[in-house]
Amino acid sequence: MEKEPVLVSACLLGLPCRYDGQGKTYEGVGELMRECALIPMCPEQLGGLPTPRPPAERQGDRVVTETGTDVTEPYGRGAKGALRLAELYGCRLALLKEKSPSCGCGRVYDGTFSRTLTEGNGLTAETLLCQGVEVFGESRLRELTERIRERKKERSEG
Repeated sequence: MEKEPVLVSACLLGLPCRYDGQGKTYEGVGELMRECALIPMCPEQLGGLPTPRPPAERQGDRVVTETGTDVTEPYGRGAKGALRLAELYGCRLALLKEKSPSCGCGRVYDGTFSRTLTEGNGLTAETLLCQGVEVFGESRLRELTERIRERKKERSEG
């Protein structure tokens, strides 16, 4: 049986695609490869933004930089690109970088650039969720691993 494809924020694999040009390797993500086929992506890069790039935060439906530049359009393009990848590879699960204006799930920075978190999702997480993709942040890695195992068991029984 083939491994389940899971969309993953490329920065969590250590790829240097974050706004500051760094990766953000999360311990345990590499081990996830034993359970599934990871499909890495960076929505900001898919949307045409450079790396490094100015930090940005959600302000309602918009994404803006600290200087007030509206970058909603490239973030939206990136979200659509991530969704296309999910559809292409058949991803029903995603592991995304928490707090990000693209990938954040459950909580994101509030748009004041004061490092204050608020309830909400990044544009990519929102887009994927609206299309039925289950989204997990890196702090929920154990839960994602269990979900992958459940789905594998369901497929083998079905």
